[in-house]
Amino acid sequence: MKLKIIIIYMVIEIFTFSNDIGVISSFNSLHLGWKSKNYKKFAKVISLFDLIGLEEVMNETGIKKVKKELEIETGEKWDYHISEKKVGNGRYKEYYGYIWKENKVKFIKYYGFYKEKKNEFSREPYGAEFKIGKFDFTYILCHFIYGKNRAVREKEAGYLDNVYDYFQRKNGREQDVIIAGDFNLPSYNKGFKEIYAGKDNIFAVVNSKYKTTIGKHSLSKSYDNFFLSYKYTKEFTGDYGVYNFTNKNYSIVRKTISDHLPIFIEVDTTKDDD
Repeated sequence: MKLKIIIIYMVIEIFTFSNDIGVISSFNSLHLGWKSKNYKKFAKVISLFDLIGLEEVMNETGIKKVKKELEIETGEKWDYHISEKKVGNGRYKEYYGYIWKENKVKFIKYYGFYKEKKNEFSREPYGAEFKIGKFDFTYILCHFIYGKNRAVREKEAGYLDNVYDYFQRKNGREQDVIIAGDFNLPSYNKGFKEIYAGKDNIFAVVNSKYKTTIGKHSLSKSYDNFFLSYKYTKEFTGDYGVYNFTNKNYSIVRKTISDHLPIFIEVDTTKDDD
């Protein structure tokens, strides 16, 4: 399956999405639930996506506040799911979360955390099943450890193929698996060689030349991405984007919204190839 990638890297207010298109996003929410968050502005950033996977959710109160602001912003009903526990090492732990438009997205069930064969991840990836139109899929969220050095991150990346295989077995007949999150590595890093070598022809969607993290004075790294299968996820239209909402106010945005940009993909909701 050959896909034509169209890069979208612009102010989101000018986007228009067809009713037959679903827009799936991943966003490192930077300590969602802590006092420094501007929930109104945070909700505005993600309001035009249909389903958003959130990393770095610190408590359920934070995601409830985002839901409230989204409903004010859009005039639509939203719902959410938060992982049943926090994951992480030591005193610092976080939840995964999903939030979605009720009139567009159906939450089917959650599969929970990846069951490790050994101590593979600081924060085990988390999966849930959704349906948008006719397209049903398993959406897996990851937040890799930053670590003291790159080798620690690369070690986690080396287990990503196990995560893909685990959830594809877990969800039965459904073959569409979408993995997304903050990997703290660019997609070309050698740590991902195992998942690229798999039988289902997995690829990283976001080109590494597009920065997804926010430094104090500029955009910084390409750490956020989607991993999809050419073999199965043919509902992916080939269109994706990185939403740069900063207006170059980097230091302010980092404090009040996030130190990452949301990434997104478009999917055709009129078909499901399993």
